[in-house]
Amino acid sequence: MSKEILSTKGEKLGEITLNEGVFEVEPNLHVMHLALRRQLNNARQGSASAKTRAEVSGGGRKPWKQKGTGRARAGSTRSPLFAGGGVSFGPKPRDYSFSMPQKARKLALKSALSAKLSRTIIVKDFSDITEPKTKLMVDAIKSLKAEGKILIIADTKAAENKYLELSARNIPSVKLLLPSNLNVKDLIEADTVLLTESSVNEITERLS
Repeated sequence: MSKEILSTKGEKLGEITLNEGVFEVEPNLHVMHLALRRQLNNARQGSASAKTRAEVSGGGRKPWKQKGTGRARAGSTRSPLFAGGGVSFGPKPRDYSFSMPQKARKLALKSALSAKLSRTIIVKDFSDITEPKTKLMVDAIKSLKAEGKILIIADTKAAENKYLELSARNIPSVKLLLPSNLNVKDLIEADTVLLTESSVNEITERLS
């Protein structure tokens, strides 16, 4: 399938043929869901921790005698039944992360790219943004008719995209991503995906 290559002013500069095996696969929802879960789980700190009755300080003395008081028997004021006592089955530091086969991770990315193909715009580069000004980026977004949450996948370190990062960082609806950091979560959340021509080539090379 071919897609138009546009300038940031919305002018057609040519066409690019997209690799069918990367941008036009049948989206596999199960694998996409697994990849999203993996990404969210791997980002969790897992540092929540509560003290058990063995770890709470104090409570060494028996609060009252075993028999004859009419109260329930108690051996420590640090039992989970008492205020200031330990926590039963509370959280402990743990690792939530899990792994996925590399083939499945690639399939998830291909599925997400294919699912967003109709809302993907290919841009030659961002060389028309010649100054670090938000207004220039806003004008480019309007010219390209990009709407909603916009994900821009571009090499911000390249000379032609020199001012892209500085021009886009104050726009709340825009997120920048390097092609090497492409992930399922950001693709799913985006309403419009802006891909530079070099990013398309890099992603195709990596996933095909």
